[in-house]
Amino acid sequence: MKEAEHISISKSTAKRANQVDKMLNTEISQPRPKLIAGTKDDWEMVIGMEIHAQVSSKAKLFSGASTLFGAEPNSNVSFVDAAMPGMLPVINEYCVEQAVKTGLGLKATINLFSQFDRKNYFYPDLPQGYQISQLYHPIVGEGEVLVEMNDTEKRMVRVERIHLEQDAGKSVHDMDPNMSFVDLNRTGVALMEIVSRPDIRGPEEAAAYVGKLRQILRYLGTCDGNMQNGNLRADVNVSVCKPGQYELYRKTNDFKYLGTRCEIKNMNSMKFIQLAIDYEAKRQISIIEDGGKIHQETRLYDSEKNETRSMRSKEEAHDYRYFPCPDLLPLELKQTWVDTIKAKLPELPDEKKTRFVNHHGLTNYDAGVLTADVTQANYFEDVAKNRDGKLTANWIINELFGRLNKEELTIENSPITTAQLGQIIDLISSDEISGKIAKELFEIVWEKGGNPKDIVKEKGMTQVTDVGAIEEEVDKIINENPDQVEKAKTNPKLAGWFVGQVMNATSGKANPAVVSKLINKKIFK
Repeated sequence: MKEAEHISISKSTAKRANQVDKMLNTEISQPRPKLIAGTKDDWEMVIGMEIHAQVSSKAKLFSGASTLFGAEPNSNVSFVDAAMPGMLPVINEYCVEQAVKTGLGLKATINLFSQFDRKNYFYPDLPQGYQISQLYHPIVGEGEVLVEMNDTEKRMVRVERIHLEQDAGKSVHDMDPNMSFVDLNRTGVALMEIVSRPDIRGPEEAAAYVGKLRQILRYLGTCDGNMQNGNLRADVNVSVCKPGQYELYRKTNDFKYLGTRCEIKNMNSMKFIQLAIDYEAKRQISIIEDGGKIHQETRLYDSEKNETRSMRSKEEAHDYRYFPCPDLLPLELKQTWVDTIKAKLPELPDEKKTRFVNHHGLTNYDAGVLTADVTQANYFEDVAKNRDGKLTANWIINELFGRLNKEELTIENSPITTAQLGQIIDLISSDEISGKIAKELFEIVWEKGGNPKDIVKEKGMTQVTDVGAIEEEVDKIINENPDQVEKAKTNPKLAGWFVGQVMNATSGKANPAVVSKLINKKIFK
C-alpha cells in the first residue's frame, strides 16, 4: 500500500469520527450512564464490545469445506483446516464481499488495502498453531451504529474496525472423565470481528447495541445472527470510572481517564450479557474501594452462579507475535467493485422504519416492532400493499404476533399467509365483516386454513348492513330495558351497553357504526 493512500484513509476515518462526535453532542438525546453507588463513591460503567459474526457463507474462509451446522464431528474438514503439510489457504471472495457489505451497512470506511496476519497462540482446536486474522490493516475502518433505547433516547456507538478472521474448532470435555475431544468442523469458518469504541454506558445499552447490530446484519444477509448456535457472540470489555472521567476521555481520546478493562468472553445471550456486565462492574468497584488494583484479564461468565471468574491474563499484541501471513497476498480492492456492492445494498432497518412511518402512517412504536426483524418487515409490506397501513399493522402486531408468541412460533412458520391475512383485512375494509367476526375468521383460518372469502360465504358470516333489520334489534333492546335508557340519558357513556347487546343479538354481524348511530339517535333524540 502506498503511503499517500494510507494517509487518505486515516483522514477519512478522523473526519467520520468528528462527524459522529458532533451528532452525539447535538442531535441525539443520549441515555444517562448507569450510576453505581459504591461504599465510598459513585461510579460509572464504560463498555466496549467485540462482536464475532459468522459470515453467511456455505464455504469456509480459506477452504471449500462446508460450514453446515450440526454435521457429524470432523466431517466438514478439509486438508487446509486440518493443517496438513503443504496445504495453502485460498481466500474466499464471497466472504470478503460480505465483510465489505457489512462495512457499508454500518456507514464505515472500506479500506481498499488490507492484509492478513498470523496470530500465534495455542488453540487446541486450531491445528495449524496460529489463527489467521487481521490486526494492522483491517478490511473495514470507522463506522457507526445508532442504538435506540426509546423514542427520545438514543446513542451513536462508534465502530472502530471490522476485520476478517478464521474461527477455531470446538473442544468437548463432557464425553469422557479423563479425555477431551476436538471437533474441527468450525475450524476455518469465516468470522467478522466488529470492534466498537468504548461508547456504551450500561448493561441495557450493551444488549440494545448487540440487538441493533444483529438486526442490521440480518437485513444485509451477511450473518444469520443465530446466537444459540454461536453464529453471533460477544466479547464484552468492562471498566469503571468516576463521573466526569469518560467525558475527559472523549475530549482527549486519552484512555488514562478510563479504568482498567476486563474482557468477558463468548457471551451469546442478551440476558446474560446484562447480568455479566452488572456483576463485573460491581466486582471491580469493590476491589478498587478496598484499595486493590484491577488487572487486565479475560474472564468467563457463570450463569448458574451469576458471577465472572478469571480465565487468563489479557495478552497484548506482542505476546501473540503477530506478523503478516506469508501464505496470503494482501487484499487490494477496486473502488468500482466496492461501489457495485454499495449500489445493491438493501434498505436498512432505520431507513425502513422511517418509510413505514411516513408512507404507511404508522407510529414510531408500531414501525419499530414491524422492522425489528427483516422477515416481519417483509410480511407487513406484502400484506399492506394497496391496503390501509394502520389497519394492517394493528392486525399483524396484535392478532398475528400475539398468537405466534402464544404458540411459540416465528413469522417464518406462521399458519396464516400474507395472502390470507390480506383477504381478512379486505373483508373488514369493505364492511363485509365486523371486527368481531374477523377475529372468528382469523381463528378458523389459523386452525384449518382455507380461503377467507370462501369461508365467510360458506358460513354466512357476512356483516348485516341492512339499516331496517338492525333498527328492529335496536328498538327491541331499548324497549326491553327502559331503566338502562334512563341511566344512559344521565351518563351517555352507558350507551355502549346497548351497542354490545345488539352485537350479541346479531352474533356480531351487525355493522357497529350503524348500531351506534341508531342508538344515539333514539336515546338522545
